[in-house]
Amino acid sequence: MRIFKEEQRFTQTWLIALLGISVMLPMILIVKEYFTENSKMTTNEFVFSLLGITVSVLFIFIFKLTTRIDEKGVHYRFFPFHRATKTILWSEINSISVRNYDPISEYGGWGLKGGFSRKRGKAINVSGDIGIQLELKTTKKLLIGTQKEVDAKKVIHTYQHKILTDEN
Repeated sequence: MRIFKEEQRFTQTWLIALLGISVMLPMILIVKEYFTENSKMTTNEFVFSLLGITVSVLFIFIFKLTTRIDEKGVHYRFFPFHRATKTILWSEINSISVRNYDPISEYGGWGLKGGFSRKRGKAINVSGDIGIQLELKTTKKLLIGTQKEVDAKKVIHTYQHKILTDEN
């Protein structure tokens, strides 16, 4: 019995740098305003402004994509959007494969994307351009991003027969 497990977060260097740079200007302006003579900004406004900016930037780091493939099917959760793990049983899947994709042109970027194009379906991804493509018997499509292409392919190959034989 083989199991594929993966946890991903938004920890890309370019993203951290971009967030850091985009936060600097508002923080500098707030600090400058607070410390100018005759400033009308109260200490509470100052603290809550800086705290609000910091919390909103750090919010992106609580996002976590968890994926598991086992004998029952494909399980995924994109916290905080999904409170519980979602499961797609092998009997609900028409086809599954690992493929390269273009996150920007196909889905509009990373995160929880899609639903607008029936042709492409939905995507849940955190980084990169490799995903586990599911085509369901309901004709819906779902792409789950992965950083473990080889491991995902091995486990999918192990359970590929369940798609062809399960008729529940």
